[in-house]
Amino acid sequence: MQYKSVTVLAPAKLNLSLDVVGTLPNGYHALDMVMQSIDLFEKLTLTRSEGLTLTLPGSFVPANDKNTAIKAALAFFQYTGLLAGVDITIQKRVPVRAGMAGGSADAAGVLVGLNALYGAKLSMSELCAIGAAIGADVPFALMGGTCRVQGVGDFLKALPPCPDCWFVVVMPSVGVSTPEAFKQYDVVGSPVHPDCEQQEQAIRADDLRGLCAAAGNALEHCSGAVETPVIRQLLDAHGAIASQMTGSGAAVFGLFDGEEQAAQAAAELRQRYRQVYLCRPDRGGARVVHGRPLVRKKQKTAG
Repeated sequence: MQYKSVTVLAPAKLNLSLDVVGTLPNGYHALDMVMQSIDLFEKLTLTRSEGLTLTLPGSFVPANDKNTAIKAALAFFQYTGLLAGVDITIQKRVPVRAGMAGGSADAAGVLVGLNALYGAKLSMSELCAIGAAIGADVPFALMGGTCRVQGVGDFLKALPPCPDCWFVVVMPSVGVSTPEAFKQYDVVGSPVHPDCEQQEQAIRADDLRGLCAAAGNALEHCSGAVETPVIRQLLDAHGAIASQMTGSGAAVFGLFDGEEQAAQAAAELRQRYRQVYLCRPDRGGARVVHGRPLVRKKQKTAG
């Protein structure tokens, strides 16, 4: 089936662990990570059009050709050879420069949405190949759930669902530049190197405490996000089993084993920070949640 318009939800991600394990010949950093989708979503509406437009209501993110959503649309049309267009509207909820892959979620949402809108029937492997050229986190944003992610984000291994838990995510007042964080890492290194293999095994054993014991982020100490230690202290003081920065920053999250304690922590943190989110693990990536079928006009027959 083809559609006139589709609505897509694309989840944000958290890094349950992130380690820098080397440098590749092209200068990029080799990573070892465990990533987790959460139920904080970007909401995209894609409508058939003859042109290509992007609208971001209420967001300060530029809606130009550098935006990942536009890049994804252009890449999709180039790959499929479709001479078509789309009007994209994104209700952004994921904080910007947070290490939560909001831009990658947008790109994944566009790819999934266009695939459905035009009935292209591209496989997940094809979508991930297109997405990898747009951004390192796009393949994970497409797959979602719980994954061990290695290389520059191009090697993904799906894991069983994360043990049942709650996340309290706090966005500081200032974001972090990913290139600057890695540049600083090259200068100062990190005292933290999480055991991603141990964390994977804890997930397979449905062991939340073991997952938390193996958590950590090698970029946390060089991100330049000065509010991270204070936020972590507050989360820990309110009962988080573990707390850390996600991605290259600047968002910080605490992991809780119960809803009541997590909700109380979120309420307390909201008194000091504007962007605080109470979330749960999500088991999927970007997906179409509603479609308006395309009704083709019947041609009149001569008679």
